[in-house]
Amino acid sequence: MTGPPRSPSPAVSRIEPAVVRRRVDMLTDPGSFVEFGSRARHRATAFGMQARRPAGDGVITGHGTVDGRPVGVFAQDPSALGGSLGEVHATKILTVLRWTERARMPVVGLLDSGGARIQEGLAALDGYGAIFRAHVQLSGRVPQLSLILGACAGGAVYSPALTDVIIMLRENAHMFLTGPQVVKAVTFEEVSPAELGGAEVHTRRSGVAHLVAGNHADAIDLARRVLSYLPDSCWDEPPMGVPAPAGVLPRLPESPRIPYDVRGVIGGLVDADSFLELQPRFARNLVTGFARIEGRPVGVVANQPLALAGALDIAASEKGARFVRLCDAFGVPLVVLVDTPGFLPGTRQETNGVIRKGAKLLYAFSEATVPRLTVVLRKAFGGAYIVMNSKSLGADAVFCWPGAQMAVMGAEGAVDIVYRRELRDDPEARQGLVASYEREVMGSHLPAERLSVDEVIEPERTRSVLAATLRTLAGAIRPRFRHDNLPQ
Repeated sequence: MTGPPRSPSPAVSRIEPAVVRRRVDMLTDPGSFVEFGSRARHRATAFGMQARRPAGDGVITGHGTVDGRPVGVFAQDPSALGGSLGEVHATKILTVLRWTERARMPVVGLLDSGGARIQEGLAALDGYGAIFRAHVQLSGRVPQLSLILGACAGGAVYSPALTDVIIMLRENAHMFLTGPQVVKAVTFEEVSPAELGGAEVHTRRSGVAHLVAGNHADAIDLARRVLSYLPDSCWDEPPMGVPAPAGVLPRLPESPRIPYDVRGVIGGLVDADSFLELQPRFARNLVTGFARIEGRPVGVVANQPLALAGALDIAASEKGARFVRLCDAFGVPLVVLVDTPGFLPGTRQETNGVIRKGAKLLYAFSEATVPRLTVVLRKAFGGAYIVMNSKSLGADAVFCWPGAQMAVMGAEGAVDIVYRRELRDDPEARQGLVASYEREVMGSHLPAERLSVDEVIEPERTRSVLAATLRTLAGAIRPRFRHDNLPQ
């Protein structure tokens, strides 16, 4: 005889109740957390549920402060009914989300749940739907962070997917729409939870997660750090930090064909130890993250020559677009470092929609109203030149380093097209024609003459020029609701 459906599953019920409360205490300042709904209990009676009515209904909810700033918190408790979501559980989370909307403060969700409480049927599904709608209504208005500290499966995954930043544990955390058993039943594929939706999958391949942590304390520290760059809401200004000197600015290779790590350049321009890279293992040809310049929070977008020579592709475009929109939604100025040969060519990119998806990054920069500064480090060619926050897209200021090249394409390809007849008659003329093209068409003085570039600056002056320009543009940041942060 079959027994009644059970929530929780054994895999998510090994945590003691005190552990979840410690997670909340680690996130919030000592003594600041105010809980509500601690005595709430579900009203379900099917399948003998009237005998299993834990206080709090599997989720801790309330508000506290993080570094003295108010924040709403909900933390699912897998020791109580597997942290499964039913009607009362959902109502408690909705109360937090509505509270943060009214109070105009960030919200952090600590997710560790067996999913929908099947004993409550449609009430659980309706609860998820209401939570999703609340996330959308908050999008772009208050920062929303999700920490995946255990299971997050089925429709539940759309709750974190609608938030601004997702942090996952490296071990014992997973996110997937359909679990291993369903996959096996439908596709006959044997797969583990980690292979299907672990941190390795979502930080390297899917791009769903932004940061990965080794343990709970690291995950919570990362959440506190992310919040330190963002305002309480779109109606507030980003918080100033303590200014610090920058690191050493590296010297770039003279040949544009030799790669380098652009994160070294970022470290030489921003305050020391202030750069927090998001999605560092996904779409590695584009680097995105938060930093500070003279204590002022900025969002950094930079081509990465170490991966695909810094060319833009579908994944990089979507990664960059959502980050740009996140920064613009919350009034964080953008600093863009350009060194790209163009968009990645190939049938795979074209058939998978690089035109449509590349337009997302173009749209995000064009739409942005925060101060936007661009520095061309070595090269900016073709459509990628335009897309990477060019003057024509509305950048407030564009600078370039001496020797930087800006053109429709690189000299080698251009010479093959422009001088194809000459090269057919005299192949030995190629080297001279390339040099002539670089001198006459690609020199940094040419875009400066036509004001596509505002100024050619020496590398060592870049930080001071960026800092002075950001100070000048501080008045351009007018806190208000601009737009949501639509998932890409």
